[in-house]
Amino acid sequence: MKRTTMYRLFIGFLLLAIMIPTASLAQSGDQKEAPSFTEASVHDPSVIKVEDTFYVFGSHLAAAKTEDLRNWTQIATHVHEGNPLIPNVFVELAEAFEWANSNTLWAADVIQLEDGRFYMYYNACQGDAPRSALGVAVADDIEGPYENLGVFLKSGMWGEESPDGTIYDANVHPNAIDPHVFFDEEGKLWMVYGSYSGGIFILEMDPDTGFPLPGQGYGTHLMGGNHSRIEAPYIHYDKETEYYYLYVTFGGLDSTGGYNMRVARSKQPDGPYVDGEGHLMSEVRGAPGTLFDDASIEPYGVKQMGNFLFKRELGERGTGYVSPGHNSVYYDDEVDKIFLFFHTRFPERGEAHEIRVHQMFMNRKGWPVIAPYRYTGESLEKVKAKEVIGDYQWINHGKEISAEIKESVTVRLEKNHKVLGDVTGKWKKVGDYHVELQIDGETYYGVFLRQWDPVAEREVMTFTALSEEGIAIWGSQLEEKTDNEIVDAVYDDLTLEGTIISDVELPTRGMRQTTIAWSSSHEEVLSSSGKVNRPEIGEDDVVVSLTATISKGSAERIKTFELVVPGQTEGGLVAHYPLNGTLENAVDDARFGSGTVTGNRIDNPGGTIAFEQGIDGEAAVFDGTTGIRLPNGLISRNTYTVSFWLNPEQLTEFTTAFFAARSEHHWLSFVPRGHSGMNHDTMLWAGSAQWYDAGTGVKLPVGEWSHVAFSVDNGEIVIYLNGEERFRGENFPNLFTTPNAYFALGVNHWDAPFQGMIDELRIYDGVALTREEIVHLAKQK
Repeated sequence: MKRTTMYRLFIGFLLLAIMIPTASLAQSGDQKEAPSFTEASVHDPSVIKVEDTFYVFGSHLAAAKTEDLRNWTQIATHVHEGNPLIPNVFVELAEAFEWANSNTLWAADVIQLEDGRFYMYYNACQGDAPRSALGVAVADDIEGPYENLGVFLKSGMWGEESPDGTIYDANVHPNAIDPHVFFDEEGKLWMVYGSYSGGIFILEMDPDTGFPLPGQGYGTHLMGGNHSRIEAPYIHYDKETEYYYLYVTFGGLDSTGGYNMRVARSKQPDGPYVDGEGHLMSEVRGAPGTLFDDASIEPYGVKQMGNFLFKRELGERGTGYVSPGHNSVYYDDEVDKIFLFFHTRFPERGEAHEIRVHQMFMNRKGWPVIAPYRYTGESLEKVKAKEVIGDYQWINHGKEISAEIKESVTVRLEKNHKVLGDVTGKWKKVGDYHVELQIDGETYYGVFLRQWDPVAEREVMTFTALSEEGIAIWGSQLEEKTDNEIVDAVYDDLTLEGTIISDVELPTRGMRQTTIAWSSSHEEVLSSSGKVNRPEIGEDDVVVSLTATISKGSAERIKTFELVVPGQTEGGLVAHYPLNGTLENAVDDARFGSGTVTGNRIDNPGGTIAFEQGIDGEAAVFDGTTGIRLPNGLISRNTYTVSFWLNPEQLTEFTTAFFAARSEHHWLSFVPRGHSGMNHDTMLWAGSAQWYDAGTGVKLPVGEWSHVAFSVDNGEIVIYLNGEERFRGENFPNLFTTPNAYFALGVNHWDAPFQGMIDELRIYDGVALTREEIVHLAKQK
């Protein structure tokens, strides 16, 4: 099944959101100009090149094109009548939609056959079960319109005979989705396909019709089974090594599913495929009776890329990917380069995803290694030993299937060929650009490559290498700096909010092992460890001088912050938005006024809010493209209650009903439909130093009013639905440490907006309502 079990990913407050330059900036010295990028979103991108243009086709009938692999033009975004690829899609593909109980399409693949026409292999899937239909449509032009030729393969026929003549069994039979169609070196046409369920299969196809040759059933099994999380197969032949490479993605596709790209190889297109240690991939599958058994498959396949972060410490900036996967590969003989196309999400950006293209190279052992940064035109060229000596950010992708982000550590390639720092070993340059690194008894084979670092905004030396065990490592060279320059960078980057209302995390380390020591002028109010004791109600605010001593070696600088710790205020109801035809606050409190309408994200302008009959008078109607931004500062402590009525028109994964944040990295969100790791139950979750899931164990009904309330009392959280306690937990993160937190209904920074109605929002600052008080509010209906 094309679904995932969610895990938690870890991002510290030191993370800076991914930063990509969008305009050309002249660089000093011999540095080239910064490349420009125009982004597009196509989930599960499959590549085809037509003349000078690269096209990618993916899930939900989305497509995009580019000529330079950096600036994309979106062709189509989702399944709807009028999509240029298949304008009458629901009529044209009615058989597939009806069989799959679906109104969308999964990963498409397009190939040009010998008749010159373009064949799109489409597939529809129920989603929470492997009931799928796979067919083909044809067009004279790559951009369509495509006309359906018909469905030729189905799965999920419970209790009925499957194409191989046996009763369908999802443990051994495939889910008929994720096709890739290709010609082998002998001119034979093949289709590899499959996702979860019985695994990955391959069929020989008729090059004249585009349909499978008869009598094959589901074809030959290549890997997977027992619902192990393996999907997105793509086969590419390399003429230099004379191997067929089967690329797959392990794990779950969403931002906490641990998606990661792996590869195996074979001398024949239909296998058998083996990994770097010689394991037969056809034997790789989950344990019987264990759904999504990652532990059984985790050791196998050459893992090329998973979650990673070239992390930021004070004085630096960071960049990384989350759940990169479902890749395709293209060898461009005009430039003699191999390109890897895939989609990826990003740290702290929710489910937003974009296309990425990285260059790949064959190492000396005949395995593909991926360049650490996206492609900007770089080529392999001779490097001198002295050019590669220096400090590097080092990523080890490991073999895990996990939502954990592999964070960089710092190492140094020394002139004497030692590797020192957080990782130790030896290195050597082989030939013009090949590298070998010996770390912990393993040898890694790869290449040195000059690449554009999008954060440093300059060219840097990188390396990418693989061990025979199938573990990828990357390095990105850091700019040489003196201790004084490093301390200066930390000094410039160190900031604190001017008003402090609750405990704060004070950094004690900056870039490259810089230390930061703190002292306070009023230890009893704001301590040197960040603990806050606000003055009592009626007492004056206190101004505290908090001093940081920043040190590295003999270099030292001192930075002092003048901070205000305000006296405590009475807690109570600070906002009541009846949403009765207006966005006004019904509480007589001059601090907090009316809400304002937003576009499809919390900071986007535009949008409209309508009003219809609700719980008490009218309610706000959200059409799925707009939201409401509430006044800042509604909650200013670690004790509070939020209460509102909710009537979803549809439930979309990750979509927020109520959102609150101190920053993009410290937030909470009430989502009517949670992620798959919580069985898609209604939940409250938070992102801070770590993820916090508070699942209710139930699913809110569509088209009905439900009362929602949650209270936080210094880390203890209780969630109520319709007056009934549904979750109680400890250690909920303290998100509101400054008075500048911001709030919204229906929108956040990343995900699809809410569609439905919201009514009677109440926010209590400094008060955790009792169960009896919550029950009283829930009886309002």
